[in-house]
Amino acid sequence: MADTSSLGIAGQSKQYEQEPHDLEAGHTQQHHGLRQIISDIDEKDASDRYREETADNIVGPISCERRQEPGPWRTPSLSESENEASIVAWNENDPENPYNWSKTRKVAILITTMTSIINSTMGSSLPSNAVPAMTKEWGVTSTTQMELPVSIYLVGYIVGPLVWAPLCEQYGRKTLVLVGFIIFMIWTMACALAPNWPVFLVFRLFTGVFASAPMAVVTGILADVFGSTLTRGRAMSMFMAMTVLGPLFAPIVSGYCSTTIGWRWSFWIALIYAGVSLIPLALMPETHGPILLQRRAVRMREQDPKANVVAPHEQEKKSLRKLLAIVLTRPLRMIFSELIVSCVAFYLALVYAIFYMTFTAFPLVFENIYHFSPGVEGLIFLAIGAGTFLSIPIFYAYDSYLLAAMDRGERWTKQEEYRRLPLACLGGPVFAISMFWLGWTAKSDVSFIAPMLAGVPFGLGFMLIFIALLNYLTDAYEIFAASANAAASCCRSLLATVLPLAATPMFKRLTIPGACSLLGGLSLLMCVIPFLFIWKGEQIRAGSKFCNALRERKIEMQEKVENQRQRALLKQRNREDQLIQNPRQNS
Repeated sequence: MADTSSLGIAGQSKQYEQEPHDLEAGHTQQHHGLRQIISDIDEKDASDRYREETADNIVGPISCERRQEPGPWRTPSLSESENEASIVAWNENDPENPYNWSKTRKVAILITTMTSIINSTMGSSLPSNAVPAMTKEWGVTSTTQMELPVSIYLVGYIVGPLVWAPLCEQYGRKTLVLVGFIIFMIWTMACALAPNWPVFLVFRLFTGVFASAPMAVVTGILADVFGSTLTRGRAMSMFMAMTVLGPLFAPIVSGYCSTTIGWRWSFWIALIYAGVSLIPLALMPETHGPILLQRRAVRMREQDPKANVVAPHEQEKKSLRKLLAIVLTRPLRMIFSELIVSCVAFYLALVYAIFYMTFTAFPLVFENIYHFSPGVEGLIFLAIGAGTFLSIPIFYAYDSYLLAAMDRGERWTKQEEYRRLPLACLGGPVFAISMFWLGWTAKSDVSFIAPMLAGVPFGLGFMLIFIALLNYLTDAYEIFAASANAAASCCRSLLATVLPLAATPMFKRLTIPGACSLLGGLSLLMCVIPFLFIWKGEQIRAGSKFCNALRERKIEMQEKVENQRQRALLKQRNREDQLIQNPRQNS
């Protein structure tokens, strides 16, 4: 669904008004190699989606549901073979369009999605401080296996978004996120009842797969509801805050539970919170525009069985071939064919992996050097939380500055990269500095306060990097925001799964100062990426076949809808002129 004021209204040139050919009959017959095939699929994917966007957003003077006879609301069909059908579309200022929902309703949706995100992310690090009690009960002695409860959960984060994100763009948001969340609760309960270590690890894998549903779908929900880049960016900042706070609370819960009432209560407490979160999630409305228009078309046909009306989503060819070749491969194609997506994904992957390595590093620092208990050591993570909260006012201050500059018509605000990436330019060096700070102050003759305070710039840099880059992805890929974010999520979860497995050997071999310096140095190298985007971002986007396809289709759509609006206004004026000239005949 696109915002009629910012995204433009969709329209297609004549060649895109024809029904899409099968892949074999179209692009793949050209045999231009794998890169050309991927490029052709990207362009076809963008064309098909914007083709649907055209009819979603063509605005007529009269609402479809308030007029029984044919009128200006009956939009042209999407192909010459379908001229007899009328396409259901959003009316101007349509109250059912999620962009036009009340502020209260939007805030309620935001809060609901944030509670579901806390559940998913809290589950990732929930066993971190319970592992010693679990391995003692089941006789596990391998240090590598002790890292598996967190890592195996993140394997689910790799697989899940590749399925959930594109499917939610095809079938709607609410059903997928609700079903995924309920099954996530079932597997969380299974973890609490696990009889042995191997079974527990299997349960953790499935918990991660279904926990990734909200992580993958929520970005799409925010793009559905918040139309302007300003409001969407602020909503995304809240999303990122929740992705950080969840993993930080979990070690506190497991740390105190494992030493008092038993490690299994870590999962029971998580399940209780999930049950409370399920209530508002079940009441949350569907937000995906194509699905809402499809429901509108169904209601219209029920009210008038003779009505020949269809929704754009109903006219899409739904086949297993399309599902496998286009929809489910979209995030993977973005990783391999889009330089912006791949660079952002790799940078976020490193930062995310380092974040999860802290669940190994902090016990080594604060339990081994400063002899803290697991519960007290869990409280150290609150310093990272403090840095996370500190990033919010910085983000809002920059957002206000940007908005004022845009109102003044400053030239720099017209470049996409300047609207989002300066925050990452600040956050990258801050994040790298925090790693050197932690490594070189973690000594027995230095107060624990010094390494603890390293968590503040760590959380600050982490949040600024993620807020900037995820917003940049969302703005750049618009209706494919969920797939672009899923591509980034897949990469970062992959690295966050692998690196923590090597964390304990790395910290023991390189020592804490050496390991932290290595991670800080890698972070310094990667923090060049947002600077490069600001320098060459326009050229990179100009060379992106996916972005070009999106941009070309958008221009075509804007031109077509403007022509349709002009024709509709002309017809309405002609009708009014006829009424004035021939009042008796018309009466």
